[in-house]
Amino acid sequence: MSDRTAEVPAPDELVRVVALDGPAGSGKSSVSRAVAKELGWRFVDTGATYRAVTLAALRRGVATADAEQLGQLAEQSRIELGPDPDRPVVRLDGEDVTLAIRSPEVTAAVSAVSAVPEVRQAMIALQRVLMGRDGAVVEGRDIATVVAPHAAVKVYLDARPEVRASRRAAEQRLDDRAVSDSADFHQEVQRALLARDSRDEQTNRLEPSDGAVHLETSDLTFAEVVADVLALVRQAGLLDPTIERQLVTTPEGDA
Repeated sequence: MSDRTAEVPAPDELVRVVALDGPAGSGKSSVSRAVAKELGWRFVDTGATYRAVTLAALRRGVATADAEQLGQLAEQSRIELGPDPDRPVVRLDGEDVTLAIRSPEVTAAVSAVSAVPEVRQAMIALQRVLMGRDGAVVEGRDIATVVAPHAAVKVYLDARPEVRASRRAAEQRLDDRAVSDSADFHQEVQRALLARDSRDEQTNRLEPSDGAVHLETSDLTFAEVVADVLALVRQAGLLDPTIERQLVTTPEGDA
């Protein structure tokens, strides 16, 4: 859904929300998708909306310092996110850009684009529409503080830099079988993550928001992390009896 004329929910209406934040490589995406699938809720990757705007800017040659042009581009672009956690499709003006928004060029520019107030204003409204009122698992920055400050569950996922680098390297090897498994490659990935942390810090501090549960995942399996988040959902009273009975344990894996 991307219709800007759709009614935008007020922040206090966005309560049935699980908000996950954390640094790059902390497992936000995979954990969010797994939790959304277990609950049968929408999955919303808010970072993908900023990446879509960034891709549009790069394609049109709009400078990352041109706040006015970026703001207009954010308002005019039609950005759609598929709510299915098994198929997190991203469309920009009708084109499937799910892979294109993950390019190195977009990754290098997205922090600067997402820092533009006009862009943030447009994307926050869109994200609230995408989340809806019926239940959403949302990953990204500002969710628990700006987009949905009344979210019933707020989680900050974290892990040691070397663990995050190892997980990101594993993801890249799965995406590209030609990627090296050498120590140099791991160091390169870790340097890239730390550089991303530094860029992100200039926009938002990498720390838990008020009321968020800080979940250190370095020594946890993927299944354990998902189970911990689901336990928080139960504690918040967000599960109706039907979902509670149907809820199953996610297969074990790495966070």
